[in-house]
Amino acid sequence: MFHLEHLIFNLLPRTSSVIREPQKLAHFLYSCKVNPSVSIASVIHQLTGKYMGYISIHWLNILALAWFLACFNGYMRYARLRSYKSHAGSPSLASEMHKYRLQWMHTVLTREMRVADAAMIANLEKSVAFFASTTMLILAGLITILGSTEKAIDLISALPFAVTMERADWEFKIVILILLFTYAFFKFTWSLRQYGFATIMIGAAPLPTQVCTTEERELWARKMASMSSMAANNFNIGLRTYYFSISMLTWFIHPMLFMFSSALVVFVLFRREFKSSTLKLLTGRVDRHLG
Repeated sequence: MFHLEHLIFNLLPRTSSVIREPQKLAHFLYSCKVNPSVSIASVIHQLTGKYMGYISIHWLNILALAWFLACFNGYMRYARLRSYKSHAGSPSLASEMHKYRLQWMHTVLTREMRVADAAMIANLEKSVAFFASTTMLILAGLITILGSTEKAIDLISALPFAVTMERADWEFKIVILILLFTYAFFKFTWSLRQYGFATIMIGAAPLPTQVCTTEERELWARKMASMSSMAANNFNIGLRTYYFSISMLTWFIHPMLFMFSSALVVFVLFRREFKSSTLKLLTGRVDRHLG
């Protein structure tokens, strides 16, 4: 019987000596339980047939996962580029909010008492801390679900249009969800730390009575605004991951529904971040019909 793993791990350290001595080659093949008449071409054919068989069975799941990753990574890259390279003709929520944060930090430098500013930063931290703690609860729940796979599969199979799943398929999808929420958790906690850094920078900023040039004050304002914007951007990435994680729930029903929901999430996020009434209000285009 052919064992590929046994062949590889035994072949690597002894390749040179085995090739030079035919008797050792025969003994080596016998010890690995490999028929000496088996050619490399037949081994490759066996491996190719094995993986092609897997792909032929799970091709729709593989396609759905590839589509999801394209939507997830593509939108994340697009949103980051638009936030850094936006202009008057194509604004974004991130770029417009950065302008307001810069104006806020210019105002901070004119105040001696900055208790209110620190309280506002603390209020922002509460929202981030809420999502970070919620993510931990979700991760605990997902890990628990791995221990009750059979019951969960029976529950999903009872839904209309749900595809039949094996245990390995279910566990693979749960692991992908765990990875997504872990990524969101890291983004939320990093956002928390950055808001803490912004609070320290506000406390260390020069007071109005201190001797400081206009260029130095401008630099302070830009640094504080950039730090708070970085914290907000990481928080936004965590929220976007939540949106995409919700779309992944449809994968348990049908891969085609998963692909549709992934595209729908991209559409919803694009509308909210680049075409929403909130953005119009921030850019000064006030509409009397806005609610």
